[in-house]
Amino acid sequence: MFCSGCGQALALGQPVCPQCGRPAVAPVPPVPGLQFQLESYAAKVKTLSIFWFVYAAVSMAFGIAGLAFARAFMAGHFNNWGGHSMWPHGPNPEVFIPAMIHLAWMYLVVRTGLAVAAGWALMTRSRSGRVLAIVAAIFNILKFPFGTAIGIWTLVLLLGYRNTVLYEQLP
Repeated sequence: MFCSGCGQALALGQPVCPQCGRPAVAPVPPVPGLQFQLESYAAKVKTLSIFWFVYAAVSMAFGIAGLAFARAFMAGHFNNWGGHSMWPHGPNPEVFIPAMIHLAWMYLVVRTGLAVAAGWALMTRSRSGRVLAIVAAIFNILKFPFGTAIGIWTLVLLLGYRNTVLYEQLP
């Protein structure tokens, strides 16, 4: 601790500066409850990371089931209901269907991979984890209802000055 007037080094608990006689300024106490806020915020971030893992698993399972059904439907396995073809005068199914299925698979893999990466980054509290989770939240926010819920939760928990400072102080 140093004197605010002359800069003389002061001993701990010394009430007056021996050189200039100025009263010593009390040290600024730490922010009350900061440790409690950090522990509470760390628990919320950990819970959010677990939900990202669960969301990735559920999203992948439903995506695989949906794409398998879509492929079977588009291939005509369900067309024997009255002898009508699904594509009487439409696009060529031999080219169009596989392209759409591959595009949907790529979208599913990217979205699930991003969710797993966000969960892992938040779990390990990496510096880029906050940004990665925000990108994953924006990418999944239109996936109603679960993607919307986890996206909004992530944005509320990670955006803002206070949350940025708390995230940077996590151990």
